[in-house]
Amino acid sequence: MRKLVVLILIVALAVGVGWWQYTQPAQVEGRLVLYGNVDIRQVSLAFSLSERITEMSVEEGDRVVQGQALARLDTETLKLQIARTDAAIAAQQQQVDKLHNGSRPQEIAQARAQVEAARAELGLARSRLNRLLDVAQKTEGRGVSAHEIDAARAQLRASQAQLNSREQALALADAGPRAEDIAQAEAQLQALRADRSLQQHQLELSTLIAPTDAVVRSRLLEPGDIASPQKPVYTLALTDPKWVRVYVAEPDLGRIRPGMAAQVVTDSYPDQPIEGRVGYISSVAEFTPKSVQTESLRTALVYEVRILVEDVGDRLRLGMPATVYIDTGAAGDSSGHS
Repeated sequence: MRKLVVLILIVALAVGVGWWQYTQPAQVEGRLVLYGNVDIRQVSLAFSLSERITEMSVEEGDRVVQGQALARLDTETLKLQIARTDAAIAAQQQQVDKLHNGSRPQEIAQARAQVEAARAELGLARSRLNRLLDVAQKTEGRGVSAHEIDAARAQLRASQAQLNSREQALALADAGPRAEDIAQAEAQLQALRADRSLQQHQLELSTLIAPTDAVVRSRLLEPGDIASPQKPVYTLALTDPKWVRVYVAEPDLGRIRPGMAAQVVTDSYPDQPIEGRVGYISSVAEFTPKSVQTESLRTALVYEVRILVEDVGDRLRLGMPATVYIDTGAAGDSSGHS
């Protein structure tokens, strides 16, 4: 029994040592081995408007290209608003044109004719009053009553006022519209055109467009749902850039620098390494593993490093475990991005 227990302990110790060696970076001279996971940026797409969805064009896993239409909203209300605004713009444009053109020759001729008619009425009223005054003088007031003379004087004043009004109307017709009236009408026209541009922009926003080449990761709404800016419709995984997130211990940090060549190997394609290079190197240390609170492990500092890859065959998936080999003996390109 003792021999069996000893044998089990030896096997367990060997397995533990082997696992520790597997999970730790290999301290091989001229080469650094790191373990991490594939990371990909994601985009949550939502409509800017609140309206009912009428069309969803792609499914999970579909590849989309920049500018591709992914979903559409109901636009009937917007189209009716645009038609109403177009009619208002046309009417206001006619008003602006009318003010710019000023009075027509026929309108000016009509105003002059009305002035001449008013002058004739004034002359007639003056003649009538003069006759009445002459009769009253000759008859010593017996041939004409005071009431008739007062009525004639009132008619003369009314005719004079009518003539003044007609002359002012002719002057306005000759001068044309005021500059302030023209400016006001043009401002109203510009406001209507701005409303039209806003409605057209909202019509364009009714189509959800892919911002870049990507793969549809999640389809979160369906036709008939009410979209809003707070509700994502799709989640897209960007196909470029891709990187492997690894962590380098502080003693090995001086062995790497941005731009150094690297190779990425996954369990799915162990004999087909993917070329990459060292990109971002964190300037802030982290404790690892974060879930372990022993004093010895809390002092083990690591730094996040991103290995940028050119995944032409699209073999890497989000979260996939990967092994990274960095040839620390080769001269790296110090011009890489950090």
